[in-house]
Amino acid sequence: MCGLAGFVDPRGRIDAPRALLAAMAGSLHHRGPDDHGQWFDPAAGVGLAHRRLAILDLSAEGHQPMVSPTGRHLIVYNGEIYNYRELRRLLPDTLSLRGQSDTEVLLAAIDHWGLEHTLSQLVGMFAFALWDRQTRTLSLVRDRLGIKPLYYGHWDGALLFGSELKALRCDPGCPDGVHRGALALLLRYGYIPGEQSIHPGILRLPPGCVLRFRAGVDDTPGTPTRYWCARRAAAAGLREPFDGSPTEAVAEVDRLLDEAVRARLVADVPVGAFLSGGIDSSAVVAAMQRQSARPVRTFAIGDRRYRVDEAVYARQVAASLGTEHTELYVDGAAAAALIPDLPGLYDEPFADSSQIPTHLVSRLAREQVVVSLSGDGGDELFGGYDRYFWTASLWRRSHWLPGPLRQGVSAGLRALPASAWSRLLGPFSGLLPAAQRDSVLGGKVHTLAELLTHDSAEALYQRLASLCEPGDLLMHHPEPDFRLARELAALPGQALLPRLMLGDMLYYLPDDILTKVDRASMGVGLEARVPLLDHRLVEFALRLPLAIKLHDGRGKWPLRQLLYRQLPAALVDRPKLGFAVAIDDWLRGPLRDWAEAQLDPGRLQAEGFFYTKPIRDRWREHLCGARNWSRLLWNVLMFQAWLEAQRSPARPNEGSPPVHRGRHVGAG
Repeated sequence: MCGLAGFVDPRGRIDAPRALLAAMAGSLHHRGPDDHGQWFDPAAGVGLAHRRLAILDLSAEGHQPMVSPTGRHLIVYNGEIYNYRELRRLLPDTLSLRGQSDTEVLLAAIDHWGLEHTLSQLVGMFAFALWDRQTRTLSLVRDRLGIKPLYYGHWDGALLFGSELKALRCDPGCPDGVHRGALALLLRYGYIPGEQSIHPGILRLPPGCVLRFRAGVDDTPGTPTRYWCARRAAAAGLREPFDGSPTEAVAEVDRLLDEAVRARLVADVPVGAFLSGGIDSSAVVAAMQRQSARPVRTFAIGDRRYRVDEAVYARQVAASLGTEHTELYVDGAAAAALIPDLPGLYDEPFADSSQIPTHLVSRLAREQVVVSLSGDGGDELFGGYDRYFWTASLWRRSHWLPGPLRQGVSAGLRALPASAWSRLLGPFSGLLPAAQRDSVLGGKVHTLAELLTHDSAEALYQRLASLCEPGDLLMHHPEPDFRLARELAALPGQALLPRLMLGDMLYYLPDDILTKVDRASMGVGLEARVPLLDHRLVEFALRLPLAIKLHDGRGKWPLRQLLYRQLPAALVDRPKLGFAVAIDDWLRGPLRDWAEAQLDPGRLQAEGFFYTKPIRDRWREHLCGARNWSRLLWNVLMFQAWLEAQRSPARPNEGSPPVHRGRHVGAG
């Protein structure tokens, strides 16, 4: 895993190109602490910069930027090609490859087969910039599912790109304003979905895409072209669904998962895994343990003060599988120590609060391993999110009601204040699962009331995925181009749940989940690998009928069947918890002073992004316990912290915040 950056500047606008390359590479030091390099061609105005985290071929033969065997292509590359050994055997012996890195094989394959054919053959995660000396064309490429990031922007005649926004900001001409449409999306979802970044003029390259720019010929980069598309894969799955039995489906998932895990165990450095105790990470670790000659090193995080300590389940899974397990316990003090680093880690405002435990468990893992496998992707592939079922159930129960009647019921529910509903329903909270209890049940009643007003299942799902209506909080609120409900309605297929799952694969997965894991892990020089997002397993999952993925109102049936073979049923069948932390309590406790400073009325008014009164009203309600506004407030706070960091000198990386480590659970 690495960091890459560079530019194409055919007009010679950049005054000190080599200095800019050095600065861009330096900004990505955390992504590649082992080596760095840069290359500049004054005649073409092309510069490439690289930071290396050595995983395969630790020798100097893996140094980048790297030149292809014919000398035609140069590359800076971030990722892993898991089938590089198979590809190497298919290439002619006359190419005389010197090292053992996947980068060298990738370049040789492009020399021999061309870029398009090579991309169709790759199994892996990657983002790279390829310079073709012959055609004077730069190609920016991102992997199929968007596991690895790549940003680009075009201003003053130059195209700049990098693994993170901070690399582009090294150029003094970089547009550093706030894109208010992106801010509106952040407020709604907690992340920015789609191609837009927080800065106007800087975009994300979409997953499965190539962007080409011909120096001296193209005025602008143009539109990215797709070499792989989840929508097309889903449509193909509808045309040719899997027609075998459920038992045969489980066997094929087992085979594909084993193959994906085996490929991701290949490394010249120590490998471990994140283990939450949930279905996805447990399935990955179980497959790892079956193929490993020694106990797999697993890492989990917990919060003893939270409603449910998920680390307890991870410990039980580790004991059952026989892994070498290490725990880390986080509290509000650890979160407070980490918060100043979050704007630099995520580089643009990002408000999934599980960013905190994800980064802390990455720090823990990096003490023992350089590569860690994760279970991300299983929810989107096999229907694991509860909101899929909530949407279908609520729409089934309410859509037959005439619109005016639904509006009337909604108004009636909202006529009683949330605090009154909380008092009425408080005695019944014990009937709920522990993970779903909330002392402020009235807020849930008001949310239900709002859900009843929507006129389509897609709009209902958009509201379930939303934290607020941005127009209630934002000044000069623009209507974002991105509308999740519209996107979901346009996806292939008639059945609701598969379209919801596909929508999450297109947006929530790359722009929230994978962004979180990439920045959290790369911030400490740890490579995170994602076996469930092997595109062959993804394509098979898209062919599976819904009846095989879901049983008895629960998702992930094939993965559960695999785990029953190795774990007690009680561990497999427990309710889904998610990677949560007690942000609501922390904001009333150790984070209160920090949050108060971020939400200072004078500051909010002077900055001109938020209406002061609704923010302050929600903050007061949260502090007194009248409503749990932690998710919405966290979105605002993460933007405020990011904005403050942009106006302050760069903050150097500091040591890990204090944490409490649990005992090791050995192999038994």
